[in-house]
Amino acid sequence: MKGGAFLIEDTSEIFTPEDFSDEQRMIGETTREFVDNEVYPQLPAMEQHAWEIARELVTKGGELGLLGATIPEEYGGLGLDQTTGVVIAEMMGRAGGFGTTFGAQTSIGLLPILYFGSEELKQKWIPRIVSGEVVSAYCLTESGSGSDALGAKTTAKLSDDGTTYTLNGEKMFISNGSFADVYIVFAKVDGEKEKFSAFVVERSENCRPGAEEHKMGIKSSSTTPLILSDCRIPAGNLIGNVGDGAKIAFNILNVGRFKLGASVTGGAKLAIHESIRYANERHQFNQPISSFGAIKHKLAEMAIRTWVAESITYRTVGMIDALIGTDAGDDKKLQSIEEYAVESSINKVACSEALDYVVDEMVQIFGGYGYSADYPAEKAYRDSRINRIFEGTNEINRLLIPGQLMKRAMKGKLGLLQAAKALQDEILNPQMSFEEDSGLLAAEAKLARNAKKAALMVLGSAAQKYMMDLQNQQEVLLNCADIIMDAYQMETSILRAKKMAARSGESAAAIYLDIASVYCNDAIQRIEMKARNTIAAVSEGDEARMLLTALKRFTKNNSPINAIAARRRIADVLIEANAYVF
Repeated sequence: MKGGAFLIEDTSEIFTPEDFSDEQRMIGETTREFVDNEVYPQLPAMEQHAWEIARELVTKGGELGLLGATIPEEYGGLGLDQTTGVVIAEMMGRAGGFGTTFGAQTSIGLLPILYFGSEELKQKWIPRIVSGEVVSAYCLTESGSGSDALGAKTTAKLSDDGTTYTLNGEKMFISNGSFADVYIVFAKVDGEKEKFSAFVVERSENCRPGAEEHKMGIKSSSTTPLILSDCRIPAGNLIGNVGDGAKIAFNILNVGRFKLGASVTGGAKLAIHESIRYANERHQFNQPISSFGAIKHKLAEMAIRTWVAESITYRTVGMIDALIGTDAGDDKKLQSIEEYAVESSINKVACSEALDYVVDEMVQIFGGYGYSADYPAEKAYRDSRINRIFEGTNEINRLLIPGQLMKRAMKGKLGLLQAAKALQDEILNPQMSFEEDSGLLAAEAKLARNAKKAALMVLGSAAQKYMMDLQNQQEVLLNCADIIMDAYQMETSILRAKKMAARSGESAAAIYLDIASVYCNDAIQRIEMKARNTIAAVSEGDEARMLLTALKRFTKNNSPINAIAARRRIADVLIEANAYVF
């Protein structure tokens, strides 16, 4: 399936965590043990900026092969698939701020060289980065250019003899800044926007970190400015060609986005685990608070959102790996990741917001102790918040979702326009159907299909009204993105639950069927509200009435479930296990 095609095509098979190979499970367990036994005990010291410990842990990660899992063997890596890298990222999500350190080292601080660097740069740096000998960092953001990366002021000037570049400027919010040995720096050659480029810059007196930022969370990771003052580097340290900076930055961010989805999912699982344990231990009115319906609702909803987040994470990386195939070169890998840029943005937004929901409810379950730094909820709450900002803010990623879909349609890469025309005909000439599917999750599957129709209808109507000005209608695009994201998650949760039922039987998979059913039950209500508000903004009169009539048909739930009972069943499984077991 092509990137974005989930919106206009049906699918019956997706990759899920139940499909992990023995090797992937083993590597995941190795990573979890490394985090729980080596990293977690050192987080308090790293929160006090003991960066020598962070360096040691990076080196240990290199010794275990975790830093170079997806890197080709010729550069010192293990040459494994993207799914294995995502499994590692998920387990690293348990590591608090060190997960940010690890992510900078293995993703944004490494992949620009792998995918765009010269062979000389690859041979010189990649083996040392994946071994942990060298710590890397990625330097894109500036004080005046965050989401607008091309507004950067840092400059690079080529010497008259063409042998060196001299860089000047200041970068902001650099992960690993204090103790990195090498930086991926973005700068404008001759100060020209069209010559926005990327460079490998070694730490020196003329390339040095500033003071540590005083952050809200992820305090066990280093975040500093990077000051470049007449910093001379060899001309060969240019990554790719002059002017490739935007292409490099945005492609590498795609990787960071689907891996971030995995990382925050790992963090959410740990937060739920701690919440269940506390709810079972904490007694009020002579009974554990886990016995109360309000707490059961919270635990169940935390689990539902996390399970769905996990499901879309592995569906997306499964599609990427399927497109890459076997024995693919780096160009094919990068093209395959770019193909699923829409899904990667969905992962980034949906998963980071699932984690935010989970840790917010974690604080509430812990009550007053949730506000105390002596308990895990306070730190989880602070650490979570950054995930909606870096790797592109959630607002930027929301705008990218419908924007990329429309762009792909205009280039003929996605049959969105044809699907919209067919849907328009269906709306104008509705056909009554008396055939009812009585299969497993049949009602939910119908809602998911109709959710995609609602997304297509709203996006198509907006495009018709605003034409080329659609990109400036951000409120409309944000609503469209929310509908598309819910549709993707609905379909994914159904497909995974049905797959589990087919493998182990409906009885064994009953709790997962509950999870998918509750998610779809709630999502269709969110979609109806978002679509109704958007229709009111893009149409009026007879057209609006026609669209609202179609929306009512698409979002009508003829088989509403007892969501309270389903949530209680989900919560009871967690409470009895005293752990997150999904």
